[in-house]
Amino acid sequence: MVTEDLLKKVNTLKEILSGYKSVLVAFSGGVDSTLLLKVAHDVLGERVLAVTAVSEIYPPGEGEDASTLARLIGCQHLVFEARGLESPAFAGNPPDRCYHCKKDIYAELLKIARERGLNYVVDGANADDAGDYRPGLRAGVEMGIKSPLLEAGLTKEEIRTVSREMGLPTADKPANPCLASRFPYGTDITREGLKQVAEAEKALHEMGFTVVRVRHHGNLARIEVSPDSMPAVLEKSRSIEQKFREIGYTYVTLDLQGYRTGSMNEMLKI
Repeated sequence: MVTEDLLKKVNTLKEILSGYKSVLVAFSGGVDSTLLLKVAHDVLGERVLAVTAVSEIYPPGEGEDASTLARLIGCQHLVFEARGLESPAFAGNPPDRCYHCKKDIYAELLKIARERGLNYVVDGANADDAGDYRPGLRAGVEMGIKSPLLEAGLTKEEIRTVSREMGLPTADKPANPCLASRFPYGTDITREGLKQVAEAEKALHEMGFTVVRVRHHGNLARIEVSPDSMPAVLEKSRSIEQKFREIGYTYVTLDLQGYRTGSMNEMLKI
């Protein structure tokens, strides 16, 4: 339900975007950036361009999904190949990995914006992101990237509510950050490892699990699902183990804490 307070936040978002005059939206096709693109297009029309970065670090099919959503909204859309593993600062997987990745991506987005005569690059960071460990946000601030959802005070749940009200297909879409987030900090991110993670998560999705993470610990895969999905994982444990062994894992474990965002950040708090 869209409350009066939430409606005020949406109107604030529209005012912010209107003041920008023209924008390039860093568009992943997730719940946040899709709402941002929809509202930006409603407010600014043809003065909006959606741009999606693709590389081996992103879940397969993201570029195609983003293109479909941009067409649905009626917005111009570009896709470009990000550096990904070509960046040593990223591939070494330090705790500020996302900072280096976002700097590379934002540099390209700013270049495209200048070439197209667009005033600002905007991203889908929301009010919840401000309270989490997000080195990528720091890169955005340093490079002048705007975060209108965050500025308007919109939380993830509020963004889902507004998306539902607008009939956007992403309203209930699970978060699906880049595959590098499945690797413990300090562990090199490799193409082989990324491929294993992508195949393992695809296998779990095909078995009926919606929200999953496969954390990559070398030859061990640590599965995270919601607590209510754990019995189903145990029921299918033989099939899961067999599939994961085919993918290249020797050991398969189920994390008893269940799925939670940023579980790899827990090691930073020890």
